[in-house]
Amino acid sequence: MFLNYHHLRYFRVIARELNLTRAAEKLNLSAPALSVQLKQLEESLGHPLFERGRGGLTLTEAGRLALDYAETIGRAGEELVDVMQNRQRGGRRVLRVGAVATLSRNFQLDFLRPALHRAEVEVVIRSGALRELLAALHSHEVDLVLSNQPARRDAERPWHSHLLAEQPVSLVGVPAWKKRKLRFPDDFRDVPVILPSMESNTRAAFDRLLSAAGAHPRIMAEVDDMAMLRLLAREGEGLALVPPVVVRDEIETGVLVETHRIAQIRETFYAITPSRRFPNPLVGELVQGMAGKEKGK
Repeated sequence: MFLNYHHLRYFRVIARELNLTRAAEKLNLSAPALSVQLKQLEESLGHPLFERGRGGLTLTEAGRLALDYAETIGRAGEELVDVMQNRQRGGRRVLRVGAVATLSRNFQLDFLRPALHRAEVEVVIRSGALRELLAALHSHEVDLVLSNQPARRDAERPWHSHLLAEQPVSLVGVPAWKKRKLRFPDDFRDVPVILPSMESNTRAAFDRLLSAAGAHPRIMAEVDDMAMLRLLAREGEGLALVPPVVVRDEIETGVLVETHRIAQIRETFYAITPSRRFPNPLVGELVQGMAGKEKGK
């Protein structure tokens, strides 16, 4: 079956007017010519799209279903023309973001906030592992990926990893931990800690520091989700290794405190984008805005 784009356009106009003569006038066609076009579309789909009665035309069940698809195809076609001609659409714009599951939700919000406060923008966020998100980026399912590590660049996938921010990492816990006045790393033998998973760069750096000092804390939990790590820290049973941005609200309210700022470990935040001839303009705006914010600090 072959679908004619013009047939779908004609069908949309007929469905809006529910009158063949008025639709033909809007399309600058004769009513008989438009009737022929409609009949060809119905034959292609294998179903009548309208019921014809004394009151005019009414959509059949198949017609209502076809109209949903025709509207979607029509909007996509109009958007395609606008993108190719570098015109900004007057309607809603969509930003599709992939975010690594281990990334701070607070940082994601800081990055996306300018887009979230624009009425014409819809933000779609997809979480997952870096590998699957890069595959989605390659297949145009997302416009960028937010990650705490850069993407490996090669000839097949020339990713651009934009460093958005670099922040220190701390051990945080409930206020009672501050009173123990533990020295880092010397006093961390058998101290319960909550750590990111082994895939995390900060975890690897933390393990190296402790190993060099001969200190072996008791790992009470390994978590690959920053939101869960924050919740475990609030339980009070151990100290959590996090960038302070992850627990910013808890620190401001005094629920958690920083017990140790670990200057030797830095958490990085990247926006990974592909090389595209027609990139989503919102991506550049957000990346530049975040970079400018960090320089201004």
